[in-house]
Amino acid sequence: MLSNMKLGFDRRNGLNWSLTSCKSEDDPGIGNYTFRIDSAGFPQLILYNGRAPWWRAGHWNGVGLNGVPVSPMDPLFYYSFVNNDNEISITWNMYNISILSGIVIDESGLVQRYFWYQQEHGWKKFTLSSTEPCDQYGYCGAFGLCDLNNATQFECTCLLGSNPSLLVPDTSKVVVNSGLSLEECEEECLRSCNCTAYASENISEGGSGCMTWHDSLMDTRIFAAGGQDFYLRVDERELAQYAKKSKGFVATKRFRAIMVVLGVLILFSIGFFAYWFAKRRRKGQRELFLDANITSEESPEEEKLEESKPHPDLTFFDIRTLVTATDNFSTTNMLGQGGFGSVYKGQLVNEQEIAVKRLSKHSTQGMQEFKNEVTVIAKLQHRNLVKLLGCCVHKEERMLIYEYLPNKSLDHFIFDATRRAHLDGNKRFEIVCGIARGILYLHQDSRLKIIHRDLKASNVLLDASMNPKISDFGMAKMFGEDQIQANTKRVVGTYGYMSPEYAMQGLYSIKSDIFSFGVLVWEFWNDGRVLEIVDPLCQQFSTDEVSRCIHIGLLCVQEAAIERPTMSDVIFMLVNETTLPPPNTPAFTFQYADSSKSISGGAVSLNTVSITTLEPR
Repeated sequence: MLSNMKLGFDRRNGLNWSLTSCKSEDDPGIGNYTFRIDSAGFPQLILYNGRAPWWRAGHWNGVGLNGVPVSPMDPLFYYSFVNNDNEISITWNMYNISILSGIVIDESGLVQRYFWYQQEHGWKKFTLSSTEPCDQYGYCGAFGLCDLNNATQFECTCLLGSNPSLLVPDTSKVVVNSGLSLEECEEECLRSCNCTAYASENISEGGSGCMTWHDSLMDTRIFAAGGQDFYLRVDERELAQYAKKSKGFVATKRFRAIMVVLGVLILFSIGFFAYWFAKRRRKGQRELFLDANITSEESPEEEKLEESKPHPDLTFFDIRTLVTATDNFSTTNMLGQGGFGSVYKGQLVNEQEIAVKRLSKHSTQGMQEFKNEVTVIAKLQHRNLVKLLGCCVHKEERMLIYEYLPNKSLDHFIFDATRRAHLDGNKRFEIVCGIARGILYLHQDSRLKIIHRDLKASNVLLDASMNPKISDFGMAKMFGEDQIQANTKRVVGTYGYMSPEYAMQGLYSIKSDIFSFGVLVWEFWNDGRVLEIVDPLCQQFSTDEVSRCIHIGLLCVQEAAIERPTMSDVIFMLVNETTLPPPNTPAFTFQYADSSKSISGGAVSLNTVSITTLEPR
């Protein structure tokens, strides 16, 4: 049924306008439900199931249909009701005629209004009738009032003397007098001995007209919004007795309301204290993390840096979660073991794979590494840096949780004769460039200048696509914006990768990482035995790329830190065909050496130097 179509009948020729349901979605035959106007008494719109009333949309009260609840779509359309000598009909029309709309009765008897939404290119439907018990005709019987007791239950109660927001009873047997006011309607009802109730015929503009009931009151319910006032005639003594009982009823309702409010407050308090306890627990983990008993050599300036605090969004994992994820730290899930503890593979309940670094309980150095790693890497986000997912602090346990990388570390490949064959020249060059980009981010592009201090093959992890990710920031140090170098009395790291000024004097800077990178580049081409230059297993390689990498590696391991290039210079030299400067004397050389172990770099303009057999592993 579209807008402007009529429901009703023509008094002149007996033509009846009604809306009938189909048998089913697939069968357009005539169904069981019919929506039409009943003209007996005061005309009202009723949905019939066969010949029996099923749901009342109610009578026209001057504002709308008394039995149709308020809808958010009401402002889009308006009703027109006609009751004269020619016809009784009701139509509904759209304020905006460009909006398509229609009313449909489905096979189950639901009356639904459809609106076409052009922006979403689809229909939206709103139900006029519903499956609520109160919408079933006569659900509470004669003189019964169907009331919504709570959000899910309906109950049948008795009508009071005055009842607001009601679907008034069935109007098929009412007496209508349109010329009376509400006060005159009350007097008219009192003058008739068999009058049981009355209400305004039209509630618009303050109310007018009179409807009186003189028989049983059938099909009455309360609406949360809408409906109209209805007045029941009650004996004076019965009314007084009811008023007496109603005090208890009101007290009961007040008690129920208080209990509901009290229940809500209790639930809110439980939720609040659960949140407070969880927050305190997380705060306790943070306080344990920042335990002052862990000694540190941080300078006063470094301790003042805001970034030295753990990231506020860092996830603190529960110990039980990690025990479950790693199968109680099973040895079958162990990925590796180092000086500070063991690393385990795990799987969270959402099937995300993780790597759990469980630090040794009795290692003071491991505790320092834990604190340092969380403060440094928590805010770092780069494709060539391993991602820290969170940490765990539980009694003496300290754990770091990372993304899981299936191909383990770089040393797993370049120091193994079999696996080394999987890295051709192009892939090695891509890994070198990826490591360089990660170091550039640490030195230049992150919020603070970060010196890794322990860059080596075992601290470069490989993801499923063999992309490198720098890991293990336990030895890392943060520099201020204008800071160039620092000094430490505790030299940590791996000999062979350490720059000479750091190993011998405790001085470190970005050039310390450049030196380690240079050693790592040389390892790519021959497992640390740099005098043999190119790995014989690497059959497919670009001579220019290998020569360029060897040359850049020599530039990075020059003895004087000031002569080593920055990482931005390294990346520029790697990706551009530019003339490379000749390297000066590399670190750790003998003044005299066997000439058979010398390398002449004439092909790439290298100085002729003698180099010891460097074994950083």
